[in-house]
Amino acid sequence: MGLLGNSLQTIELIGEMSSDKLSLVEKSVDGKLISPVLPNDVKNYLIDIDGTICDDIPNEEPERMATAVLYPEALETLNNWYDKGHVITFFTSRLEEHRDVTVKWLNDNGFKFHGLLMDKPRGGNYHWIDNHMVRATRYSGRFTDLIEESVKIQVFEK
Repeated sequence: MGLLGNSLQTIELIGEMSSDKLSLVEKSVDGKLISPVLPNDVKNYLIDIDGTICDDIPNEEPERMATAVLYPEALETLNNWYDKGHVITFFTSRLEEHRDVTVKWLNDNGFKFHGLLMDKPRGGNYHWIDNHMVRATRYSGRFTDLIEESVKIQVFEK
């Protein structure tokens, strides 16, 4: 099975700070539409919040969320990616009841973003399985532009 057709489709991104329009590439296989994809030069970033762009604050201490200390490199890097046309969505283990304080904190600190997903499962050790290209980058204390590196990964048997 190969990709038989491509066309552009424009969708509106829904998020607290975005009214941007984004073009998705429509795809079909054997004459049937499949899920559209982003253009090759646009990345779809899912960014954690606690311990990644600011202090690591557990859900059990929500009173600290409003005053979390920002990691300045994160703000600069993410806003740069946003300005280059990439999609920025925060994906956090914070609970839905923490949405308002989280949005206010993101806005007050100047983050540009398209969406916010709450209630990510806690505990780490994530393994994302999807029919689209998935890349993972573990944050280890410093935000910079990404570089390419070869690594060993787990895949399904062929």
